[in-house]
Amino acid sequence: MGETHRVVYWIKRLSEIALVGWLVLLLLIDLVAAAESDQWTVWLNLLCGATGIVAVMLRHSRRIATFTTLLALSFTCTLIIGLTDNNGTPSLAEIGSLLILTIGGLRQIEPIRRAALFSVTSMIVLEATAGRLNSTNTSLAVGFLLFIGWSTAAGIGAYLRFQLERRKEAVNSVRRAERLELARELHDLVAHHITGIVVQAQAAKVVAEQKPETVVPSLEAIATAGTDALTSMRRLVSVLRAEDEAARSPGTRLVDMRTMVERFSAGGPTVAFDIGPGITDDTLPPEVMTTLHRVLQESLTNVRRHAPGTGWVEADLKLSDGSDGQAGPGRRGAGGRAGSGGRQDPRGRAATGTVRLRVRNYGSASDARFAHLGGGFGLVGMAERVEALGGRLTAGPTPGGAWEVLAEFPLPEV
Repeated sequence: MGETHRVVYWIKRLSEIALVGWLVLLLLIDLVAAAESDQWTVWLNLLCGATGIVAVMLRHSRRIATFTTLLALSFTCTLIIGLTDNNGTPSLAEIGSLLILTIGGLRQIEPIRRAALFSVTSMIVLEATAGRLNSTNTSLAVGFLLFIGWSTAAGIGAYLRFQLERRKEAVNSVRRAERLELARELHDLVAHHITGIVVQAQAAKVVAEQKPETVVPSLEAIATAGTDALTSMRRLVSVLRAEDEAARSPGTRLVDMRTMVERFSAGGPTVAFDIGPGITDDTLPPEVMTTLHRVLQESLTNVRRHAPGTGWVEADLKLSDGSDGQAGPGRRGAGGRAGSGGRQDPRGRAATGTVRLRVRNYGSASDARFAHLGGGFGLVGMAERVEALGGRLTAGPTPGGAWEVLAEFPLPEV
């Protein structure tokens, strides 16, 4: 997997070098043309061409500023040539830079109406450069060729923008669906808490008439259930985005996770699933148990789908007091965000430790598209679910050559 990353990195670097080298070659042609001309205005072409190369090199960090500078300089040079009644020619490096910036602008500049504005402005500036030629027929022919070049660049940029927007919408759709599914589950949990409160309150009322001293424990249980209900309700409000009448699924237990692992091992690579000491069905909040079950299911599904030659899978669910210094594989989270450091329980209390679900597969290279979780949307949705509950999800290669998915949740003070 690390080798794949290096290959992709160097392909990008070499592509960038080739692009800049192509523009430098065009600038050398402009230099030869300027040296053979006896008009000083042709040196303006070199200025525009050199500025265009710099703009292309800085387009990833200062796209709008460099694009605006090149457009303004190009149009100004055209005006100077026209007002001095000198004959000039469009700079090849200048034209190439404008076309490259047009492609990148249509793909990256936000919002899309601003990207369209820059694209139209680029067309106007390109057509204006054809006016540097004194010959009307030649100017019209060059203008037509420049329009064809701009149309091609605009078409490429628009297509790349369409693909980018489609992927964003797919990711957002997965996240919305996952939030709604989580909201359904939390709805059941809140209903469970409220039902317990009502039952205990009715029981306390009956007992109070005969044994008043036994009412205090009942009131404490009611207060605890009420706190849990409010916590779940806050989470519900934070993740609920829509209403749906789809069937609700109940929470899971540890035995459900073991059953899932056994079924996976029966039809795929062997899975060694270890549950650490201190973890029972009552140790973790039900919504956390449900999410851990879903993360384990998604991780095993990805192993079967994207790494069919895996020799074996190692999964463990353990408690940690945070003193081991482990912070996951050191990669970005499923939504492209870097993993956070210290976390806090969603109730607002300090977290004394974490519960961690770690899934590793060995013996087969994973699909390179999952290096940043960009090839599929399952783990994107899982990350949304995990982060909504105050945890985090990371995935990526380990130094030992395995592919690892790590889900962590903070544990509140007892």
